Formats: sequence, structure tokens, C-alpha cells
Amino acid sequence: MQLPVVYQKAKEQVFKIWTTLQPLLTVHVGLAPSAKAIIILEQCGKNKGYQEMDACGFHPEGGCCMLDGPEKIESTINMKTLWKNISVEGIDIIFSRDAGRYICDYTYYTSLYYGNGRAAFIHVPPLSTSVTADFLGKALQTIILAMLKQCGEERE
Repeated sequence: MQLPVVYQKAKEQVFKIWTTLQPLLTVHVGLAPSAKAIIILEQCGKNKGYQEMDACGFHPEGGCCMLDGPEKIESTINMKTLWKNISVEGIDIIFSRDAGRYICDYTYYTSLYYGNGRAAFIHVPPLSTSVTADFLGKALQTIILAMLKQCGEERE
């Protein structure tokens, strides 16, 4: 599902995902235009600091995702373990604890909030001659399968 670059609409869509589909895990993928050949595994979402305007010229009231939410929420997926144990030939994978303060982090925090931490966020580079859609799709598949394996281990 493609989410709009609009805070409120993205929040509504994420809420709908968690309430109607009730997934084991939701994986969000966002574009990191400055990352040339890097995939970034994000560990946590932050609740405050959203001052940048969205595509409609708005930002959340008080720069906050959830007025009653904690400062940050960690994913139940251990991204550091994932980062240490996974490799995809032809692209670097890095670990991050800061997804920025725009729609990506806002969406991630919202999903972590509604999904009780059962969400993940991956920043990907723009498509290029070295990072094709097919290549990126296979890399994401490898990463998401490793995430689902962590979910399985958590349930045992």
C-alpha cells in the first residue's frame, strides 16, 4: 500500500492497516534520496519534532504524533541483530536509531504505536543503474524474511 506524503492521511492509513488487517508485522519502506547505495534499518520511531510541512502544507499539532504517546517506541524487531547477520551483495546495509522527523518517522512511530512495537521501517536508496527495482525487491525480500524469522522465534 502506498501512503501519501501527508501526516494525517498516513496516520489514518496506518490505523486502518492495524485495525482491519491485524498483521503479525508491518514493514514500511521509505525513500532516502541521499542514500546512493545504502539500505537503512531503522530501530525506533520518535513522537515529537515534526515541524516540516507535508505535501498539503500542514504539520502535526505541536509537532507530535500521539499526544499521549511515549517519547520513542522501539521495534520488536532487533534491527541491530538483523544488520549484523544479514548481507546483500552489491549494497551496504546500515543500522539507525533516527529515521528523521518527516513522514517516514511519523509513519513508523504511528505504526509502532498502533502495532505495539510490531513494525519495521527500511529506508532505501533511489533506483539507479546499480540499484534496480528487481535488485532492490530481492534485497527487501531477504531482509523481510529475516524479520519474519525473528517474529517466529519471538512467538516460540
